[in-house]
Amino acid sequence: MAEPIRVCIADDHTVVRQGLRVFLSSQPDLQVIGEAGDGTEAVAMARALRPDVVLVDLMMPGTDGFETTRQIRQHCPDTTVVVLTSFSTEGHVLRALRAGALSYLLKDADAVEIAQAVRKAARGEPVIAHAVAAKAMGRLTGRPADRYTGLGQLTNRELEVLRLIADGLSNAIIAERLVISEGTVKTHVNSLLGKLHLTDRTQAAVLAWREGVIDPTD
Repeated sequence: MAEPIRVCIADDHTVVRQGLRVFLSSQPDLQVIGEAGDGTEAVAMARALRPDVVLVDLMMPGTDGFETTRQIRQHCPDTTVVVLTSFSTEGHVLRALRAGALSYLLKDADAVEIAQAVRKAARGEPVIAHAVAAKAMGRLTGRPADRYTGLGQLTNRELEVLRLIADGLSNAIIAERLVISEGTVKTHVNSLLGKLHLTDRTQAAVLAWREGVIDPTD
């Protein structure tokens, strides 16, 4: 039988940690090996225990979840971070993904959904809360986010630009990376936004993550 997935939980609310621990520990393929009540403790725990997956809350005392995620990924590259938070804004999602989180779940997710996300994270498969994706994507064409398509219309260069937008880079830095003019980058950005029926770069970044154009752990 395969070894259980080793999980740590980082959340400043004791009740949340207890609830997650009880349910996850009841799953035969999951093993909770540690808990932390703040970001600093979470990083130390990850470095000491080297879990497969860490569930990280974003708003914790001291080191917040963004920096906690960044440090865990820096010091424990084989450990995957799943954000579990109450915040559903696009800005929070993008900051978490850029910090190195693989998945982003909301705390109103049921326990079964969280357990499944942990299993997928251990396999390197990202999960984003449907409500978060729908908020970012539902404005595009009126279609549900999980049925959105259109990336096939982009040229290879536009896909490159989309990946760099998702990394949070400005037009000037993208131009430097691709060795093209900033004006050309702007043209590519406007073109891809038009083809995808998007209105801003944040929507483009969320779409890139959701459709697998980027690897959030890069």
